[in-house]
Amino acid sequence: MPESSRPLWPAALTFCCSILGAMGQAFFKTASEKVTLTDPLTWIGNVKLIVGLAFYGLATVLFVFALKHGNLSLLYPIIAMSYVWVMLISVFYFKEDVVALNWLGIGLIILGVALTQR
Repeated sequence: MPESSRPLWPAALTFCCSILGAMGQAFFKTASEKVTLTDPLTWIGNVKLIVGLAFYGLATVLFVFALKHGNLSLLYPIIAMSYVWVMLISVFYFKEDVVALNWLGIGLIILGVALTQR
């Protein structure tokens, strides 16, 4: 499909999928406080883990729909934006320390995604 006739909504939907995936990771992080490898019940009844899986599942279903109408080579790099969202969640919600080199990496991811969309 020529670039000029390519619909924008699959890219926008994929961008939303990157946010949903990052939210899933945040719920996995909070769920991890209650899970153990020795007690499977800590996994089964863990609401935060289930919510995280739901975010991941929704992101996957929507991404497959976006792929039906867009090019994998253009849409998949947008998923890398989930690294950006996870970093922001880590800093602002979990109060994790992030070094300057990590921020440089995030900047390069944003630049790379922008370049693949041109």
